[in-house]
Amino acid sequence: MGNASKYAVGAALIAIQLASSAAISAKTPAASSARAAGTVPTPPEPKLIVVIAVDQFSSDLFSEYRGQVTGGLKRLQQGVVFPSGYQSHAATETCPGHSTILTGTHPARNGIIANNWADPSSTRLDKDGKPDYSVYCAEDETQPGSNSSNYVVSPIHLKSETLGDRLKKISPENRVVSIAGKDRAAVMMGGHAIDQAWWWDGKAKAFTTFKGKNTPPPAALASVNAAAAVSIAKPTPVMLSPACAAHNISVSLGGGKSMGTLQPRKAGDASALRASPELDRLTLDLATSTMIEMKLGKGKGTDVLSIGLSATDYTGHTFGTSGAEMCQQIHALDTMLGAFLTKLDAQNTPYIVTLTADHGGHDAPERNNTHAAPDAKRLAAPSLADIGKQIAEKNGLIGDPLIGDGVIGDIYLKTDVPADKRATVLGDSIAVFMKHPDVEKVFTKAELAAQSVRKGQPENWTLIERAAASFDAKRSGDLLVILKSRVTPIPDPTRGYVATHGSIWDYDRRVPMLFWWPGAKGYEQPLGVETVDILPTLASLIGLPVPASEIDGRCLDLDAGAASTCK
Repeated sequence: MGNASKYAVGAALIAIQLASSAAISAKTPAASSARAAGTVPTPPEPKLIVVIAVDQFSSDLFSEYRGQVTGGLKRLQQGVVFPSGYQSHAATETCPGHSTILTGTHPARNGIIANNWADPSSTRLDKDGKPDYSVYCAEDETQPGSNSSNYVVSPIHLKSETLGDRLKKISPENRVVSIAGKDRAAVMMGGHAIDQAWWWDGKAKAFTTFKGKNTPPPAALASVNAAAAVSIAKPTPVMLSPACAAHNISVSLGGGKSMGTLQPRKAGDASALRASPELDRLTLDLATSTMIEMKLGKGKGTDVLSIGLSATDYTGHTFGTSGAEMCQQIHALDTMLGAFLTKLDAQNTPYIVTLTADHGGHDAPERNNTHAAPDAKRLAAPSLADIGKQIAEKNGLIGDPLIGDGVIGDIYLKTDVPADKRATVLGDSIAVFMKHPDVEKVFTKAELAAQSVRKGQPENWTLIERAAASFDAKRSGDLLVILKSRVTPIPDPTRGYVATHGSIWDYDRRVPMLFWWPGAKGYEQPLGVETVDILPTLASLIGLPVPASEIDGRCLDLDAGAASTCK
């Protein structure tokens, strides 16, 4: 049997989903005895910092499953637990969320205000020959041929330094590795000075890296990509675990379509692989192999390994957050994290693991409606195109004057709107948006520019304070449109995704933040903290100076007693 076949069979998805809890909770004897004796209340200075971002792993999901898990998620709960970590900003999307975790800065400072923003002055064209105003957060749009649907991946738009960037400035012996299921996760956590960066490319159906990067790939890359090809080519039968049986209930979406019951993955369906635990398995296998090959944590410096696990997000979008699919995903994730932590233990080097998420998520309204939330709904008419047409007719304009990604988020005026009509067009747009049945509030660029970014207690921030944390004067729109709570901005769930995130509301803002190390004597703090606090917290453990003027977060004390890990 070849290496790829052994790899695929040995780590089959079915085995992941149904693995025994005894195997996944294994720990090294030294770590277990230290915890029992309580002799290591604070982490030793780590030689390896591992930061795991589980895409769309909301505080709600953490709360629902934290008492059921038996593997890696259970072990991490034995450390320091912040169940109410906040992605404090308004644009709760993948790119902004990952940008906060290892920079300690809000999007307002680091410039990553959304997954995509608009450049009304852009002259480039999309694949259909139409004006392409969209700028992808992790692209270098100055590269020839790059457009928002076929872009050249780059960290050029990230204005802040990551933890890895800061360590690299001190010494090249500090190594930085970033591996993820999405390019934007790898880039935003890794930063500008990454030694190894790999992410799943849905078009290539393989893990890839920066265009033109000449760094030799990890030895396991070929095997992992071959295993991915084998997995895509083979159908995956339904194996419903007993723990998820109660979630396996069909919910109608209309149009003869439904969600909520497990369906087999068809042979050749690469998109379906992303919305299954298989994507996280491949990502963790590549991360583990790279860690071992590079001997991370065993060199002269301090190494950083960031891992972006994306399957929870794809599962949430495709099936919602409360069905059997998500239940299977969380239990499989728990199993895989347990195996990964066991491999970490075997490296025999001081390490610390931080696990958090880039944003939360909101279930499909059809299921929310049946689960005691009748006010959950989908976005109603009019669409952004309808609003633009109405504004154009009122002001005698030729063509839609508005640029935006639907009736939510940043809205821009096109550059061809005459200067003497821009104020009137903006005013008319605000009036129309505020009459929309699903719009809560509209802020202008001037209002957001005048609002300072608040510090601390993120659970108490006002809407404009949340919005200000996502505002960049050069990249943000002329208007920011906020939908009402419990409105899903996907009008038709039968044509693609059924659920999403991205709102200003707490179900999208709240994420868990877990810190664990061998021998941890943990505690839990239920009050709100922020993901921008992760960088200064980790930096303090290794004595890395980070000027307070350069970040938005604060150091969190990880000592369970009277001492402090904040230096």
